[in-house]
Amino acid sequence: ALVEQTQVLALDRRLAEVRCADIMSRNLTTVEFGTPLSEAWTLLDRRQIKALPVVDKGGHVVGIVTKADFLKAAGLDAYEGLAGRWRNFIQPAGSTRSDKPEVVGQIMTRKVRVTREQRTLSDLVLLFESTGHRHIPVVGEGDKLVGLVTPADVLRALKAVDATAPPSERDLE
Repeated sequence: ALVEQTQVLALDRRLAEVRCADIMSRNLTTVEFGTPLSEAWTLLDRRQIKALPVVDKGGHVVGIVTKADFLKAAGLDAYEGLAGRWRNFIQPAGSTRSDKPEVVGQIMTRKVRVTREQRTLSDLVLLFESTGHRHIPVVGEGDKLVGLVTPADVLRALKAVDATAPPSERDLE
């Protein structure tokens, strides 16, 4: 039991040394409030990503748009005529008055949980667990977007930390 407790404390200590800045994705694809839905969807599809941070002209996070936001806004909960409904949804209405959303800002999630570059991996794990978010934008100086962390980034970091852990008592037997 003492060895296990020591290993847990050692892992906690190593996790506290890893920061968001160490594991985040930096070369982000972003969109702005007025980005047409068709353009945003093309970016998600071609780059095989699931979320786009929405930023203002100053680089501050104002929202996030995910594939789930698109599907929800398009009302694609039924399977009848999905292809046609999807094409109609992402294309502009072509008139000056329409209830149909046409830009990212109309479908994005506005309440975005962000984190700082210096936040530790141990805190980040708790943040993912408590919020259920799958993409957390990372802000730096001036609250400008500098990166994005996903559960996959956290998992890679945890594997790397685990690989540097000392062998357990079981491994020594």
